[in-house]
Amino acid sequence: MPTTQEKDPADVWKGSYHEEGAFSYNEWDYRRQHYRKNWCVLRELDVHPLDEPFVDLVLDKYGGLLSHLRKTFEALRGEDTRLKKQKNGDNIDVDAVVEGYADLCHGIEMPERLFIKKHKLDRNIAVMFMVDMSGSTKGWVNNAERESLVLLCEALEILGDRYAIYGFSGMTRKRCELFRVKSFEETYSETVKKRITGMRPQDYTRMGVIIRHLTKLLNAVEARTKVLITLSDGKPDDYDGYRGDYGIEDTRRALIEAKQAGIHPFCITIDDAASDYLPHMYGAVNYTLVNDVRKLPLRVADIYRNLTF
Repeated sequence: MPTTQEKDPADVWKGSYHEEGAFSYNEWDYRRQHYRKNWCVLRELDVHPLDEPFVDLVLDKYGGLLSHLRKTFEALRGEDTRLKKQKNGDNIDVDAVVEGYADLCHGIEMPERLFIKKHKLDRNIAVMFMVDMSGSTKGWVNNAERESLVLLCEALEILGDRYAIYGFSGMTRKRCELFRVKSFEETYSETVKKRITGMRPQDYTRMGVIIRHLTKLLNAVEARTKVLITLSDGKPDDYDGYRGDYGIEDTRRALIEAKQAGIHPFCITIDDAASDYLPHMYGAVNYTLVNDVRKLPLRVADIYRNLTF
């Protein structure tokens, strides 16, 4: 029996193929200022594991960087945070004393909270990585994305943060596909490594429905901080007119929905034209441009560290 990937894209419009085992999501139509109900059909698929030495080659290629990353993340894991203006603690809070003395000189009673207390950092974090697997990532971009994921996984295993990885692509609103690389429940196993190896460019980039589904998955996780990081090479686009302002506005609305659910979205892009649309979608400070795809693996782990500490 042919797999989903092997079927003709035209078949999504026939019979019940697109409804079997699928999720339905609304899509925002900015022109009409309302949602198209149950407009998009999404299916979760596993990336086909590929038994090739890709991960080993990445670890060898970035051996020096990986050693540095591991030491950095080990140090971060062991750090204590310093709580200022406490009633008791390990050290005097000089800033609080100076501030209190100034108040005293003005006839205001000296405050009680004059100490600094060390507190072990509780990293109650859940991070979802949403990776563009559209056709435009073919070649350098796909390779750099996969290298980035390997380095991230190696670093995150040290931190102990909960994380999940999903790729996305599709063709038309009736074939939106989310490719499971690693769920929150899975460990960084040989199977996950083979799925990273097997990630390959697919079709188009319909982002709104993907964000809505990943928001749903993140909402099911108990964590104080929830982060959705998109790794992409371009703007929303699909075969059936999901492009330009329509795709941008639907994606923006999906990101607003994620923020309202307590999720912090961020985008890492290699698109030089990103400043034309990403500030509107993500906000001026919630994206970053990596303008050389070859530097992507070197930057992603550093960006993650800055986002979550």
